[in-house]
Amino acid sequence: MGKGAEGPARHERPEADTAELRQIEAMNRFGSRPNEDDAGAAAEPGTVPAADSATGAGTGPARPRLRDALVLEAGHDLAEAESLSTALRTVSRLSAPDFALDGIVVFGVTDKFINVLGQYGYRSSEAQRVFRMPVTTDFPATEVVKSGRPVYLSSPDEYSERYPATWPIAARFGRQSWAFLPLVTSGRISAVCLLAFDRPMAFTADERALLVLTARLVAQALERTRTSSAELALSRGLRRSMGATAPAAPGLTVATRYVPTGGGLVVGGDWYDVINLPDGRLAVVIGDVQGHDVHAAGLMAQLRTAVHAYAAEGHGPDAVLARSSRFLAAVDEDRFATCIYIEAEPATGMLHIARAGHPHPVLRLPDGTCMLKHVGGGLPLGLMPGAEDYPVTDLELRPDEILMLCTDGLIETGGHDMYSGWIRVRDALSPGPTEDLEGIADRLINAVHNPVQQAGQAADEEVGRREPDAAGVRADLAPRNEDDIALLLLRRDAGVHHRAVPERRLVLTIDQDQAEGLAEARAELQALLHDWAQPDQVDTAVLLTSELVGNVLVHTDQSAALSASVTGEPGRRVLRVEVSDGGDELPHQRTPGEMASSGRGLMLLDILSGQWSVRPESEGKTVWFSLWEDEEPTHEEPAGSDPLSGFAD
Repeated sequence: MGKGAEGPARHERPEADTAELRQIEAMNRFGSRPNEDDAGAAAEPGTVPAADSATGAGTGPARPRLRDALVLEAGHDLAEAESLSTALRTVSRLSAPDFALDGIVVFGVTDKFINVLGQYGYRSSEAQRVFRMPVTTDFPATEVVKSGRPVYLSSPDEYSERYPATWPIAARFGRQSWAFLPLVTSGRISAVCLLAFDRPMAFTADERALLVLTARLVAQALERTRTSSAELALSRGLRRSMGATAPAAPGLTVATRYVPTGGGLVVGGDWYDVINLPDGRLAVVIGDVQGHDVHAAGLMAQLRTAVHAYAAEGHGPDAVLARSSRFLAAVDEDRFATCIYIEAEPATGMLHIARAGHPHPVLRLPDGTCMLKHVGGGLPLGLMPGAEDYPVTDLELRPDEILMLCTDGLIETGGHDMYSGWIRVRDALSPGPTEDLEGIADRLINAVHNPVQQAGQAADEEVGRREPDAAGVRADLAPRNEDDIALLLLRRDAGVHHRAVPERRLVLTIDQDQAEGLAEARAELQALLHDWAQPDQVDTAVLLTSELVGNVLVHTDQSAALSASVTGEPGRRVLRVEVSDGGDELPHQRTPGEMASSGRGLMLLDILSGQWSVRPESEGKTVWFSLWEDEEPTHEEPAGSDPLSGFAD
């Protein structure tokens, strides 16, 4: 082959290279264009319905509409494809009069060789067994592997000039144009896709955009075949579980989106959740477990369940994150996760936010102005067990304001850093009416993850002027699939009126020099609960309040600010007690010995209250607990002692 007279002039090749070319040539001994009787498959790629031909589907404005319809149909079918051959047959349907796709080959990539993983447009599978090409061979697919850039060959003359060694092999098939594109999965080139055409192609910007999208579809299908059915079942189930239930919170509207990475998994380490809490409150969560593999997806499922369970138990945002951090560290000490947990009050628009190493939320005002909301936070979950401290930030969401939560995939995908990615997010979030929350969510995703649309919006004068990026295509056409994207938008709705809830309130300040203040506080709390349905809970409330106020008076030099409220209808009311002081030191739960005279306060809160938490303030802290009137009575006591022992007026 090195001496073939038909090819361009070239030097003699070493015997090793000649042997390599003989291996390449094996594919051609079995390859040919498919016949029309090959299971009906060959007629599909170039077939255009008669109605389309009659209406001029291949020309004029109808042409892009036909192509869009073919892409949409192929995308739906690929989502269900169970094998690579089925996927390639589906991709071949993109063929149209102006996009004469005639053959597809997927080359697998190893450190030293490329080999055929699948093909459409060649009869024999024998070629797949014998074809193995060293990556050092002068071949378009190997150039893609080495450079990371696609190779477009518009004519046989261009092919023969650029790749004289392998051109005689390609010439046997009679194709006129070729596109070799990298298939990127998990951030690396795992394969190369050859798309061959039976007529010359100019490879315009629109055509390259379609080719990039086609390569993405093939990459997803390839990764899907490499992923076990159990992994797919897991990821699909997790995907369905996100957004399976709509929140029931009049006054707040939520829109969510999830876009997995370009791999075969339908879900990775990113997640969001919307949780209905008692008293009409709502919890929204977004998080990101380190990694994009099936292990990350499994950890995400466990962590998401844990967060949901802690929220359902009634813990505050800081306690939910602290417990979730300890849970993740116990399950897997090698991975961490970032997270934002928000407890929302629809009636008032108040948001109580705790953050664990996650990107800050973004607030969109009714006029479209967007700003980063810097929220105090702690370390990512599972990073340093025993050092969990997640301050809570209170934010009032006003009518028609939108809070955006996202994972870093929305910001940094496409080669952006946090700054340039934020500019892109801001520009997509700002326009449009506040009422169209779903439209805003779609616009944010499209700004990152729709290269075809991006190309269609580019100015004509920029076409062909941009240099290919590291992934091998123009920046505006790059496949945006290097990281998962989770997105959650929370809007407070205007004009929603909430029924007034009966409320009683007690507010007291007990100074250090008021010895009788604690006894008076007990008496007033008992008066506030004079008709409480469960007398035992009244004793519990008095005990816990005494402990909280006593801790302030004994362990600090600050005054104790006591606030107690009873809300709801009789029989189903909620008591919430808060004790605040100006001290900076946060309380920590301890395990006191049998003879210890103190140290049981937080332990009692954990055992006896319905829920409790510690909330850092701008100055000082607040410790609070809640009890529900309709809660089933319990007769459990701390093991080994009477809970009332050791506490005196």
